[in-house]
Amino acid sequence: MSREKILEPDTLITSKTDLKGNIIYANDDFLKYAGYKMQEILYKPHNIVRHPDMPKTVFKCLWDYIQDGKEIFAFVKNKTKQNDYYWVFTNVTASFDSQGNIISYYSVRRKPKREAIPTIEQVYKILLEVEQDGGIKAGVDELEKIIKSYGMNYNQLVLNLQR
Repeated sequence: MSREKILEPDTLITSKTDLKGNIIYANDDFLKYAGYKMQEILYKPHNIVRHPDMPKTVFKCLWDYIQDGKEIFAFVKNKTKQNDYYWVFTNVTASFDSQGNIISYYSVRRKPKREAIPTIEQVYKILLEVEQDGGIKAGVDELEKIIKSYGMNYNQLVLNLQR
């Protein structure tokens, strides 16, 4: 039975990945909550902490945003090495070289607003069901419908839930 780990209010989980999503940096908070040692995660895919309750749609949108050089916010349920889980409010940005080329991605994760989690869980449950029936394209279409129903863009909706 997996248990939830609740982030301390001052937690700042940070990590950096290469262009393929492999971890090239993780701070002590990342290691503490994920339950890994640095040598276990360095140069491994960041999805080592991906929880199966997370829809692929969310990560497709995330990658679309950051590969385009845009910042994105999201609520993410992560899995620990011990198969427990923890929710984070994440902000992911691209890092650029002096010529404006994306060279890596940087993510900062904080404690999410607890009141937002039931709403997010419901949205993710819907997305998982839609993905199971119609694939990632159907998931993206469904997410766009959900976002439009709130009358704002994706980042606005996520930031609104975190307020």
